[in-house]
Amino acid sequence: MLQNQLSKCFPLFTALCLLFVCSITQTVNSQEQKKQLAKHVILIGVDGFGAYAFENAKIPNIQKMMDNGSYSLQARSVLPSSSAVNWASMLMGSGPELHGFTEWDSRVPEMPSRRLGKEGIYPTIFSLIDEQLPEAKKGAIYTWGGIRNLFERELVDLHYNGETDPKTMDKATKFITKEEPVFTFIHLDDADHVGHNIGFDSPEYYEEMEKIDILIGELIDTLERKDLMEETIIILTSDHGGKRKSHGGKSLKEVEIPWIVYGKGISNKGILDSTIVTYDTGATIAYMLGLTIPEFWRGRPITEMLSN
Repeated sequence: MLQNQLSKCFPLFTALCLLFVCSITQTVNSQEQKKQLAKHVILIGVDGFGAYAFENAKIPNIQKMMDNGSYSLQARSVLPSSSAVNWASMLMGSGPELHGFTEWDSRVPEMPSRRLGKEGIYPTIFSLIDEQLPEAKKGAIYTWGGIRNLFERELVDLHYNGETDPKTMDKATKFITKEEPVFTFIHLDDADHVGHNIGFDSPEYYEEMEKIDILIGELIDTLERKDLMEETIIILTSDHGGKRKSHGGKSLKEVEIPWIVYGKGISNKGILDSTIVTYDTGATIAYMLGLTIPEFWRGRPITEMLSN
């Protein structure tokens, strides 16, 4: 009789033990996720930078980031492979089916956003920082003016539309070194401009990529001189690639983009195995800053490149 009762209780006891262990594991994981991995995160977005560009462009500074960090040349944009759609997805941690920006130059969502946050748009990484790190400084510095419609301008300490990539990078560098913000988004557009006018697989396009590489190298050199690189993580990626003089389609030349991570706590393992979509970028930045990622975001943090 006693043996029968014990046999009936054992499954319940086992289940309770498993529940307890899972609860502890979830708590530990949650605590780990809330740890800020670096004081500063910089997102550099190079418009029109297709992964194929590495075959022809001489970009030693970006290559140095890859050699001393982690990267994928098979990350993908969302569809359509157009600008506003993908910059919104990157900053908003979700695809166009949720944030509603669906055209290359979307100024307002063509489809109602599933959620609305501050300033009446789908919440971005800037709004997460504003809510969870309210004293932290943040900035958005961009060459393409369309970026201004894709984030909450009132929440940042600086938003600046540069006329050229050198002006954009100069402004961003001064902001970072003076204010030491927790997050800075730098958008560079000149390569995409050349791609549309001359061709995305042209010598002129690769020359422009090489100019951008110099700007990125100068930024990193400045951060190192100012002793800021020791507490900084840089993510370098793009919104889309290009084919002939256009983009927006479904070819890999348009959809495959680089995704490079370099800096504090980043492994130099090289190629990442993770499957990466551009909306994972926002989630990864949130993770790096120890922020709680909202349920309605669809991106997931990429953690494969973190040093143990």
